[in-house]
Amino acid sequence: MKLALKNPIVFFDLETTGTNIVSDRIVEIAYLKIYPNGNEESKRYLVNPEMPIPQEVTAIHGISDEDVKNEPVFKELAKIIAKDIEGCDLAGYNSVRFDLPLLAEEFLRANVDIDLAKRKMIDVQVIFHKMEQRTLSAAYKFYCNSELTNAHTAEADTRATYEVLKAQLDRYDNLKNDVAFLADFSAQHKNADLAGRIIFNDKNEEVFNFGKYKGRRVEDVLNEDMGYYGWIMNGDFSLYTKKVLTEVKLRGFSTKR
Repeated sequence: MKLALKNPIVFFDLETTGTNIVSDRIVEIAYLKIYPNGNEESKRYLVNPEMPIPQEVTAIHGISDEDVKNEPVFKELAKIIAKDIEGCDLAGYNSVRFDLPLLAEEFLRANVDIDLAKRKMIDVQVIFHKMEQRTLSAAYKFYCNSELTNAHTAEADTRATYEVLKAQLDRYDNLKNDVAFLADFSAQHKNADLAGRIIFNDKNEEVFNFGKYKGRRVEDVLNEDMGYYGWIMNGDFSLYTKKVLTEVKLRGFSTKR
């Protein structure tokens, strides 16, 4: 089934130095841009992460320190990538929990002002898990009746993710061919900070989604326990989480005046 698009949609995948969105870095990014008229455009970049790639990680995606030592750092690519995805909806596999927040961290470190939280984001893995409970390779086999070759390479994974989403739309009558619907269906929560540490409640208010204040309004917690703000700002939390927390804090100050 052809995707019904109002805006271009970018399927993207990252290969990284690890799975920590705060401390790990991108070593490869690939994206497949689908236009409303069906035209396609793809790009792939190897990225120097400016840190060693653990051997156990290289064993998974096949990218070594030697492969990226002469490649550009993310800061050199950030404006190009931001321009390519400008005005686009986004899609990926396990992207809401990992790829999207890590990409947002890289943009913030590169001082590129792009708010990914405002984009519609389809996570094909969430759709798959809600329907079938499998991995990407199994999803590709199940939906596309084919073996996924070159798994764990960003370029192959982006193409497979695109093919799986189209096949999901063909298979499930209750899935609407609409980006807004698919983004909402594939969301675990309505995240305020991409990493899911702060989410929106049913009143569209920011609430903590972890720790001793889980479920509490962020604004209430900051009014009662300002030390919690300092603990997060000095802790091992993503830059985007700290950015959202600071915005809530400053908003609270302005309403008190």
